Amino acid sequence: MIKTTVSNKEIWRIAYPIMLGNLAQTIITFTDTAFLGHLGTIELSASMMAGLYYYVFTTLAMGFAVGIQIFIARRFGEGDLKKIGVVFQHGALFVLGLGVLLFSILFFFSHRLLHIIIESENIYAAAGEYLRFRQFGIMFVVFNFLFRSFYVGISNTKVITFSTIIMAVVNIFFDWALIYGKFGLPEMGIGGAALASLMAEITAFCFFWIYTYFTIPHEEYGMFRWHKWQPALMGDILKVAFPSMIQRLFSFGAWFIFFVMIEKMGEMAIGVSSVVRSTYMILIIPGFAFAATANTLTSRIIGEGKSDEVMSMLWKVVKNSVLSSAILVIITFIMPELVLHIYTDDVALAQAAVPSIYVIAVATLIGAVSITFFEAVSGTGNTTAAMALEFGVLILYMFYIYLMTKTSTIAGVWTAEWLYNALMGVISFLYIWKADWRRKRI
Repeated sequence: MIKTTVSNKEIWRIAYPIMLGNLAQTIITFTDTAFLGHLGTIELSASMMAGLYYYVFTTLAMGFAVGIQIFIARRFGEGDLKKIGVVFQHGALFVLGLGVLLFSILFFFSHRLLHIIIESENIYAAAGEYLRFRQFGIMFVVFNFLFRSFYVGISNTKVITFSTIIMAVVNIFFDWALIYGKFGLPEMGIGGAALASLMAEITAFCFFWIYTYFTIPHEEYGMFRWHKWQPALMGDILKVAFPSMIQRLFSFGAWFIFFVMIEKMGEMAIGVSSVVRSTYMILIIPGFAFAATANTLTSRIIGEGKSDEVMSMLWKVVKNSVLSSAILVIITFIMPELVLHIYTDDVALAQAAVPSIYVIAVATLIGAVSITFFEAVSGTGNTTAAMALEFGVLILYMFYIYLMTKTSTIAGVWTAEWLYNALMGVISFLYIWKADWRRKRI
């Protein structure tokens, strides 16, 4: 194994802002959960179910952005900067159409779909109120993903930090103001949480456009100019992006079904899983950040003609990912009740959630390794292999969840995350180690 020329400093330079960037959607989930948890279990559960339903739709844009990121990172590694603007423009036109399509589905069909999915009438009614405002955010989220892929692809991720701070401030302020009716604003409850999230997403969208226009050299990167439509290029982008879109849809779709199954276990079960899920999303932030770093570095290194350094680079990324994740995991293990108190004043709910908190803490450490290798598979450009890999793992994952919801406790159901992360890690590692991916051209 050839030693990588990528330093720990370079890895952190890319990963640290992505960690903060990953906080963008996580902060929305965290603040919604924290504020609504003090209103009641129904509001807490409804925001989670409606939020997950909404995220299933955003995964298509997320998957497409991964494909764009791979293309941009490859062009960046090759030093062909002018083509980055061409790729970005084609991506922008695609996500515009995708956003219109997804919004149309959310607007016209959500009330029927949610009624089929959610068993509790109380949770269904509150989820509908949440989604009534949140659905409009899809038009802005698709572009936010595109901008993040651009900045990760060119290894200039500090802007993601700025956008995250802005989103956090806007979301927290309006969550407080609109949920409880502060500063002369109406008391909207769960609808206020959704409206606050929408305003945060719109703010991030405006920030990305303004920042990019005034800081990115237009001529050097071919940005903010009209490029001739290239069907062949769009076809090449979709060859990489489409499997990633389907893979993300499978993954988050399975995640949503996971909670649908738990909802059938009762309102307490879904309430417990709401706070566990929000905690998990915080714990896994370093893992996702280093995984995104592995993705872009894999593509960039291949573009630089240094494919033999990929495995060495990945082990270095894994080491940093595990160490960073371990800090949050240790805090959670030592003070689970304190962590849970952020979300709820319900002592019974908090106590019921503690065993599941321990389960997802362990899952976080496994995921810190597995997600890194899995994202590297996509980074090679072979997103079809990544899609097939995840699809196979998800079949076993869903079967395991089904069995556990029938025979075990909530904590037992959450051990499905151990199975998922372990299988993903082993198979992805074997692919990077043994498969013939070095000759893949995009």
